Amino acid sequence: MELLSKLNSPVIYLICGSIVLAVALVCVVFALRAYRAGKAIGMDVTKMKRTIVASATFAVLPSVGILLGVIALSGSLGTPWPWLRLSVIGALHYETQVAEAAAEAAGMEKLSAAAMTPRAFATIALLMSVCIIWGMVFSFFNCKRYTRRLSAGGAREKGEKKSSLAGFGDIAMTAMFIGLVSAYLGSYIGGFVSGQGLFRFAGSWLPLAVALVGAAAMRLFLWIKERYNAAWVDSFSIAGSMLIAMASAIFLGRLA
Repeated sequence: MELLSKLNSPVIYLICGSIVLAVALVCVVFALRAYRAGKAIGMDVTKMKRTIVASATFAVLPSVGILLGVIALSGSLGTPWPWLRLSVIGALHYETQVAEAAAEAAGMEKLSAAAMTPRAFATIALLMSVCIIWGMVFSFFNCKRYTRRLSAGGAREKGEKKSSLAGFGDIAMTAMFIGLVSAYLGSYIGGFVSGQGLFRFAGSWLPLAVALVGAAAMRLFLWIKERYNAAWVDSFSIAGSMLIAMASAIFLGRLA
């Protein structure tokens, strides 16, 4: 717990908070420049303000999932570091998975404050940072060319063959998420099969039940989107599914 108190020290808050503040200022600068550019080209100011309010409103619930990730990781990594990771470039599914994998590689049975050491934290923090920087690096060198090739309209005007990069990107992302889901479900099913009875050990069946509840919740959100043509549901589906799955974990855990 002494290490955890150091990870929550004012110095760490100052370092991480300064970076988060710098990124937030960049976002504000670009938002103001975009607003002024919209006015300069004659866009309706009322519509722009309505779009800003709608975007801010729709961003609230999805950010709940990020907050949950910060809370989940803060118990073992302190609050400033998960706050920094999930505020700047991190993603919830990435940060939690990599933190757990790095903890196992550092010799910890699981990610916890009780077993955390300075060397383990350094390993976890380094791995969480290094593994996710490549999107920025590749974007810096290739984003302009990639965006130009993705422009189907520009390709038609120039008589070029339409690029298949967009389709490949969608397929790659889908394949990656299917792989992640399969890995998690495989571990849950393995725990269930190797358990000694359905209700004897909650760990053998509870994760699998929660995963099924989360999948059912996501399917419900997709049904609402398709049935009522409600595209805005996409902004809430992930966070909503997470909250429903977490609530089911609490309920099913008490039954177990």
